[in-house]
Amino acid sequence: MEVTLRILRYEPETDKAPHWETYKVAVDPMDRVLDLLIKVKADQDGTLSFRRSCAHGICGSDAMLINNRNRLACRIRVDQLGKKISVAPLPGLPVVKDLIVDMDGFFGKYRSVKPFLINEQPEPERERRQTQEDRARYDDSTKCILCAACTTSCPSFWARPEYVGPAAIVQAHRFIFDSRDEGSAERLEILADEDGVWRCRTIFNCVDACPRGINITRAILEVSSAIVGRHG
Repeated sequence: MEVTLRILRYEPETDKAPHWETYKVAVDPMDRVLDLLIKVKADQDGTLSFRRSCAHGICGSDAMLINNRNRLACRIRVDQLGKKISVAPLPGLPVVKDLIVDMDGFFGKYRSVKPFLINEQPEPERERRQTQEDRARYDDSTKCILCAACTTSCPSFWARPEYVGPAAIVQAHRFIFDSRDEGSAERLEILADEDGVWRCRTIFNCVDACPRGINITRAILEVSSAIVGRHG
């Protein structure tokens, strides 16, 4: 089987603007888009640049715009896409080269919500315990792999890059609703900012883009409700 693979290429040192290049690739229907990119780089054009790591949908390194939807290249297959496949970098982030985007701003927003356990109490002899119900309260938001697929699918982020974005809010949610954490008030104050949760317009692009199936919009609404409850 042969597919037509279009890749949006860009070399900042030599190109004035991004441009499409087309490759014919012999594939198996069960090949993933990542397999196609590896074949092109190995057999047709060694200058092609893209990120990848675990290739099992866990690290989030190879999130890209595939057939106009943000997906992980290691999880979407040829048989799901057909014989014409387009691949471009994640939208809304600066392009470093080809399919590689600059993630510094994305991770800066992630760090801004203090995505770690805050607890000033003396450490227990073993672990800080919680009930299964307490753990289930934030289970969904523990699944985030920081691939940026949700944030870069968000029209609010495209319109205002200062918006903290869905991924950072999900990471904050994970600790705001953790019964062992004491930093919820601080995080809620951060997310009550004009570029925090109120930028969300509940468009649901983030939910569709998430490769882990997280109900991101629900998490955002729960955080905004907590902000209202705190100030109410």
